[in-house]
Order: sequence, then structure tokens, then C-alpha cells
Amino acid sequence: MSVVCDERLGRLSDLRATTLRLIAPLTEEQLRTQHSPLQGPIVWDLGHIANFEEQWAVRALRAPAMPGSVPQDRLYDPIVNPRRMRGRLSLPDPATALVYMNYVRARTTERFEAVPLDDTHPLLAKGFVYNMVAQHEAQHVETILQTVQLIPDLQYEPAWRPAGPGRPRSRDTEAVVVPAGPFVMGTDDRTIAYDNERPAHVVDLPAYQIDRWPVTNGEYLDFMEDGGYRRAELWCDAGRAWVHETGALHPGGWVAHRGGWRERSLGRSSSLSLDCPVVHVSWYEASAYARWRGQRLPSEAEWEKAAAWDADSAQSRGFPWGNIGPGPERANLDLRHLAPAPVGTYPSGSSPYGCQQMLGDVWEWTGSDFGPYPGFVAFPYREYSAAHFARGHKVLRGGSWATQTVAIRNTFRNWDLPERRQIFAGFRCAADV
Repeated sequence: MSVVCDERLGRLSDLRATTLRLIAPLTEEQLRTQHSPLQGPIVWDLGHIANFEEQWAVRALRAPAMPGSVPQDRLYDPIVNPRRMRGRLSLPDPATALVYMNYVRARTTERFEAVPLDDTHPLLAKGFVYNMVAQHEAQHVETILQTVQLIPDLQYEPAWRPAGPGRPRSRDTEAVVVPAGPFVMGTDDRTIAYDNERPAHVVDLPAYQIDRWPVTNGEYLDFMEDGGYRRAELWCDAGRAWVHETGALHPGGWVAHRGGWRERSLGRSSSLSLDCPVVHVSWYEASAYARWRGQRLPSEAEWEKAAAWDADSAQSRGFPWGNIGPGPERANLDLRHLAPAPVGTYPSGSSPYGCQQMLGDVWEWTGSDFGPYPGFVAFPYREYSAAHFARGHKVLRGGSWATQTVAIRNTFRNWDLPERRQIFAGFRCAADV
């Protein structure tokens, strides 16, 4: 086995270990139940992880299908079976799903050992298929954690007890100004980037102001106490309808307690940390808050320029701090603390313009609709990105505490519907200058 193959299989093994230890505290009923129309049963995600891997790391690499596996392609197709419908499917029990995962992984190992990297094969060129399978499982681990958040009366004790992120450093000014000018948005990378991140292209932006940090719980509480949810002028038409239909008066997970607020996360209740980024807010809430402040959400181009563009070298960085991968001193990723860290905790993760915590902690809503870049080409399948263009999705950037390193970078684009807030999402504000 080559060193490269061994490293990539090791990464897949590490990701699988994370998946298994996160579901270990859950009962069979919790794994099989659909707890909310927003999320499918966790056992569906487990089977989908295995089926995706079989399709792309086994069959697409010229291996025959496993007996009885092809019919599962439809069962685990996320387009054919939207989340709200998955609880009605005839799904295997968790033990059977785990057997399927293990069987597929054994076949994947065989394929990766037998098939060398080949620059003439679109999946094998630059090792793309290894990274696609790894990213896919990491993304579904985050989806599983979102589902865990929605389980009522949850008693959840993960296999490890994370340490807190420590105290934040001193805070500088609240916002930075990004000068007018062009920058290179997106990437031409074929090693790990998804199709919707490509191709790299020049975008020319006017000068703008953007928050140095994500909006905090304390700042959002000011909005609430100023009647933010009752002030119709702060909300778009769809947002007003959403507030009326849901009765929302605070972020998801907040619980009123003795005249104040506590926050419930992964089955635990704790005092609301006013210095931490607000999380579990919808795009409607983020947009209303920004309007309350006399500002707006940044476009995704503004977000990416503030995170990535190094004007001195006239190049975009892979990560806000440079091209070296994330580490515990730069960003709150990899489920390290199972919660957002206070703003100001990671000054060594600053972008060239001085923005902090742009990767990790919370996904950040932008003002942009999800669509293709100029010159977009679907690869390796249309359903990952193209099927979601022009469907009302808003773009999120930056990852959360639940995002794993393999699945985040400055160019990574996430998307969701504006009413969704089970995701680990917050935001920062921007303004014209």
C-alpha cells in the first residue's frame, strides 16, 4: 500500500471513529425515530453515508456492485426522499446499517489499494474521490448532530468531555473596512473543492464594512429586548410570515429562566454566554437583526474577500490565516468544544483584513442566493449542487464547531433555506461605506 493511500484510508478511519462515538450514546429508538420534519432519522444518514461511499469509491472505480446494494441507491437518494419523508421509508435497524457501513468500508479499502491515482480518470485525478468521500461523511456527522439537538428530553453523554475554549483575548474595534477593488473568488482546485466552488473568477467590489466577529448572544439579546421580533418594519414579507407561523421570539435552543435566558445544547442546559456567537438563528432572524442595526448581511463575495484576499500578494488564501490547515490555536472546529467559543478567542486565526473566527464556531448567513459561478460545470454528479440552484436557498460560509477540518476552507459554500435554523448558524453584519 502506498504512503498516500495509507494516509487517506487513515483519514477515513478517523472520520468513521468520530461518527461511531457520536451515535454511541443514542438508543436504537432515538436512531430510528424521525424527531422533526427538518431532519431525517439518523439511521437514514448512516445508510446514506455507506451508499454514497459504495457508489463513488467502489462501483465508480470499476468494482462490481455488492449483492442487493443497487436497490438501496433509491432508498438513500436525498433528492428522491426529502428529509420530511424519510421517517416513512422502510429503513434497516441501526445494527444492519452499521454492518452495511463496515462492508462498504472493506470494499473501499480494497479499491483504494488496487486502483492507483490516475490523472486521466476524473475521480482519481489528484485523489479527488478520496477527499469527496471523506468530506461527505464529515458533512453528515454535522447533520447527525443537528438531529441530536432536536431530540426531545435528550440525555446525551458523548464519549469524551471537551475542555472549554478558555477566556477570550482583548477585543479590538468591532468592524473592519475592506477597500474597493477586485479579488479572486472561488478556486480552480481539483483535489478537494466541490464543483460549486469552481472556477476561480475575478469579482470587483466597492468598499464596505464588515464585522470583525460574528454577532454575539449579548448583542442579539439587545435586539430582542428592543422588540425586534415584534417590529414588522425589520422583517421582509416572508420573514414576517415565518414569525407569525412559528411564533418565534428567540433563537432556537434558548430557554426562558427566572427572568433571563439559558441555552440548551445536546441535552444540556447552561447559562447563556453573552460573549459567544449567537447560534440557531434563521436567515430571516439574521436579516432582521442586521436591519435593526442599520446594516445588512454581507454578500458571499464580501464574506470571501474579507476572509481570503491578501492585497499585498494579490492572492487568495486557503484559510483566513494563510495556507496552513486549521489547528486548535486558530479555529474552533472538529467538535473540539461542542459549542461556539467566545469572540476574540482566536486572534491567530485572523484574516488579512483583521476579521476573526471566520472559520469554525458558527456557519454565517450571507445575503446571497445559492447559484453557479460563471463557467460552472457539474462534477461528478448534478445533484450535489446544480439541483439546488435557484431554489430559494441562501448561502452560508465558514463552518461551525461541528464542522470537521476536511470539509472547510475559505471557498467552501454551504446553503440552506432561509427558514431553517436547526443548523449551527449565526452571522455577522456588513454595511456600505
